[in-house]
Amino acid sequence: MNEAVAPPLGGVLETGLYVEDLDRARRFYEGVMGLRPMFVDGRLAAYPAAPGSVLLLFRQGTTDAPAHLPGGTIPGHDGQGRLHYALAVAAEHLDAWAERLAAHGVPLEGRVDWPKGSRSLYFRDPDGHLVELATPGLWKNY
Repeated sequence: MNEAVAPPLGGVLETGLYVEDLDRARRFYEGVMGLRPMFVDGRLAAYPAAPGSVLLLFRQGTTDAPAHLPGGTIPGHDGQGRLHYALAVAAEHLDAWAERLAAHGVPLEGRVDWPKGSRSLYFRDPDGHLVELATPGLWKNY
């Protein structure tokens, strides 16, 4: 293999957010966003966001130390501050998402009609992370 060329990537597999109150975050992501957990323990909840894509919610302060598993070790990690991430949605479902968010009392902070026809909705989760729902056409590869 040519060392100057990186091997191809297959996509972003996991997106991790750090939350103050895991139960509160779970109520939002399960109740408002309609996600169903694949795994839950005292420090994290894992949700299938799409085929091949997982949203991880880590309770703040529980992942600083390495996690020693039978198959190996996951190094310690942590994050803080309000982050941004986007979820892909079909164009025909964006208005239904706006209605669902309103029905759950989640205010929209922004809407954008992008030059190539994509549209985005922006709102916050209970920890202040900025969630974007974006329709196809936003990026060259989406």
